[in-house]
Amino acid sequence: MKVAVIGAAGWVGRAVLENFAARHQVRAFEYNPAAWEGYRKFDGDWEGEKVYGDIANFHAVDSALEGMDGVVNLAAYFGYQDPPENNERPFLINLKGMWNVLESARRRELKRVVQMGSCVVQHPDGVFLSAEVRSKEGDLYGITKRLQEEMCRQYHDAYGLRIIVFRPCSIGDSRLGISRDGAPARGGISWVCRHDLAEACHLALESEAIDFDIMHTASHPDANKYCNTPRSRDILGLQYKGLFPAD
Repeated sequence: MKVAVIGAAGWVGRAVLENFAARHQVRAFEYNPAAWEGYRKFDGDWEGEKVYGDIANFHAVDSALEGMDGVVNLAAYFGYQDPPENNERPFLINLKGMWNVLESARRRELKRVVQMGSCVVQHPDGVFLSAEVRSKEGDLYGITKRLQEEMCRQYHDAYGLRIIVFRPCSIGDSRLGISRDGAPARGGISWVCRHDLAEACHLALESEAIDFDIMHTASHPDANKYCNTPRSRDILGLQYKGLFPAD
């Protein structure tokens, strides 16, 4: 499959590129060449097709999706420390960027959109988290990730766009034993390995049975008590191979 990977130089993006190497024809989309420096020390160089642009620019995204069969959107602005009145980038990247991906995918009739969302594993009120239950998050990042899900729902309902959204919480690398910032991965029920997420993206692209779904992703077996991780195993066929110290 010809796949555009948006946010390809990021923490999950580099694992996706490795996973897709012998399986898909990849076009990597990033903001600029400097983005590749972030994880070069862990993942080395990547020599495939690269295109650069701003995800908040529709024409840049639409150009990246030209000729593609599917798209994996991994781009995110975390913005934990940036109040919204002083910084528009969280909205432009997480929301306008999401709309750009979905609208271009609709116009170009892509076979699959894979969106990397985010969500807690345990609901603060003890409610079991399914695709229909939203987590209670009031920070800017959490709100924009919930709104991304709603955009995906609307594009599926309105246009039949085939979309799978993943809900990871803490993303580490079980092979290296580290988290996204390079610190030791603590482990626990909220953690998932970035290489398992990469495999999930591959399975989502290949799935013919799923038109729309939102799936929690966590490797610890106890996560099944709190959120719908069994769907990724039972319906998508994902096998979690990455284990962390507390696992």
